Amino acid sequence: MPPKKKTPAADPVASQEEDVSMAEAPPEEPTEDVIGDDANPAILGVDEQPIRVLAGSSEKAASYEFAKEDHTLGNALRYIIMKNPDVEFCGYSIPHPSEAVMNVRIQTYEGLALDALEKGLTDLMDLCDVIAEKFVAAREDYTSEMQS
Repeated sequence: MPPKKKTPAADPVASQEEDVSMAEAPPEEPTEDVIGDDANPAILGVDEQPIRVLAGSSEKAASYEFAKEDHTLGNALRYIIMKNPDVEFCGYSIPHPSEAVMNVRIQTYEGLALDALEKGLTDLMDLCDVIAEKFVAAREDYTSEMQS
């Protein structure tokens, strides 16, 4: 069998958009990746819930299943929840790599496991906000320093 002829590839540089620095880029519209009843059906599927309580849960010890999540959220959330002094144990697992599911187990000394989960999610969002603010400030300092 004779070798196939190579077709000339399009110029990759010509097909790309012009590179724009982060400071000059227009702000992107926020996406609607909301956890809860208003979740984006294109991301989750029509009947899929983003978070559900697994069977065998009690008020002080509960397991939650997060749809379409992985180690990125799991490890950060586990770390933040374990900082709560009312939490006895928090762990997460990915049951199988081919399934887009993450399970989180929370056991508390006192209080509800659901409250610990909500506090952990809130604290993690606050931490991400602080990191984003510091990044933007450092980027602005660097940009002004480079222009001087």
